[in-house]
Amino acid sequence: MAHRWQIAISAGLLAAIWAGVADVFHLVTWVGFLGCSTFFAQTESGAKGMIMAMMTNLSGVFWGWLIIAGGGVLGSPVISYALTGIVTALMCLQASNKNFAFIPGTFIGCCITFALNADIAAIIPPLVIGAVLGYSMSLLTSLLITLTDKTAESLKDKTIEEI
Repeated sequence: MAHRWQIAISAGLLAAIWAGVADVFHLVTWVGFLGCSTFFAQTESGAKGMIMAMMTNLSGVFWGWLIIAGGGVLGSPVISYALTGIVTALMCLQASNKNFAFIPGTFIGCCITFALNADIAAIIPPLVIGAVLGYSMSLLTSLLITLTDKTAESLKDKTIEEI
């Protein structure tokens, strides 16, 4: 990994900013980091990757909510288990649509929903911001790479006295 320092600087800086913003606005910090991680884990880059991260995570939130709500309405643990199996199969099948092709993103959103007991208001804002955070880290890293490469090129043939 040739650009480790640029990645480290952008990730560290933006992670610190996110932690502060999450604290000020009472957002669940780790949910944002999972949205960010989804951006980097799936195969698309740029805005398309950010959208895919959001879509798969948010679809998982829906599926998790459906399991929790359906299980509560149906009342029987056995029926809830069957509903979990059916919904899990549907989560995998939705990947037939290219916009939902990153199945782990769907499972991440679903797991967050389970962890926060379907508190949608606590889940969606940091999850969406997390995908934006990942995209922002990618953009800042690219900028830092460009700047450091240009600086290195301009210093390439200079002597210490000229610098």
